[in-house]
Amino acid sequence: MIITLLGTGTSSGVPLIGCECDVCRSVDFRDKRLRSSIHIAVDGRSFVVDTGPDFRQQMLRLDLKQLDAVLFTHEHKDHTAGLDEVRAFNFRSGRDMPIYARSTVLNQLEREFSYIFSEHKYPGIPQIRVHEIQNEPFEVEGVTVIPIEVLHHKLAVFGFRIGDFTYLTDLNYIEEGELRKVYGTKVLVLDALQRQPHISHFTLDQAVDLANRIGADQTYFTHISHRLGLHREVENELPMHIRLGYDGLRIRV
Repeated sequence: MIITLLGTGTSSGVPLIGCECDVCRSVDFRDKRLRSSIHIAVDGRSFVVDTGPDFRQQMLRLDLKQLDAVLFTHEHKDHTAGLDEVRAFNFRSGRDMPIYARSTVLNQLEREFSYIFSEHKYPGIPQIRVHEIQNEPFEVEGVTVIPIEVLHHKLAVFGFRIGDFTYLTDLNYIEEGELRKVYGTKVLVLDALQRQPHISHFTLDQAVDLANRIGADQTYFTHISHRLGLHREVENELPMHIRLGYDGLRIRV
């Protein structure tokens, strides 16, 4: 299994529009962060988790030719806004794109992309096949996915585990019963927004504590704000089994 971090930034991305801080003016490519998303290549299948506003750019940068399904963590715009772009894969494959999401996400998608869900569809619009998921394992193209329910302030969000890999973004709380699903993971990608307390995301210290508790062989942080600091400086503070993720990072599990 190969995981590619398509984006590791916040809802505003990095650099932030109009910001003159050291991070936003950095020339280090690792400090340039699109909205959070990942690509998973496993058993000959190709999945994306979330289609944010940068989805088209991420697909072009990855030079992706095959996409078999899309999984959604939650309904916020920075994780759903690029759904229209799956039409390119419709044209290429000649089939509907399977999407997997909980009911609240599907309801939001239907409101925001009403033309996709319309009974009378305009020619050329994205073609999707909807799969409603709940907090129990499900199959995507023969691959078993285990959802992990976390809280993003008061909003329920799904993380996902496939084999020895777990992805947990946009959270500041995970209940012990859900955490047990994560134990034994070899590679973990985890939310770490900034140093200061936040209403709906883990701080750097909180993320380090949770990563140590889970005990994955390697943890990478994502959903990173410009407020966290320069990539090269923050990495120097972290233990070797915990690194900052960056856009384009490929991880073999």
